[in-house]
Amino acid sequence: MNIKGTALASLILGILSILFPVIGLILGVMGVIYGKKVVKNFEADYQYAGIAKGGLICSTIGISLQLLITLSIIFGTLLFWNYT
Repeated sequence: MNIKGTALASLILGILSILFPVIGLILGVMGVIYGKKVVKNFEADYQYAGIAKGGLICSTIGISLQLLITLSIIFGTLLFWNYT
């Protein structure tokens, strides 16, 4: 496993999960998976663990935002159709 590439992929996917509203949930989950792989091998190569932790944080924020947006759209639509 390429530690450097996996850590960078985690960070990039985490940032993209914040920026793109529709596919951000999928990108965030992929970022968490890649970040966990690097953090798990922390003893093997500690140099890229910080990048992977940043990717985990960005991915978690992206997943949270995507879930919040999705729930607000669902509840907003339900409330709109309920009061019209």
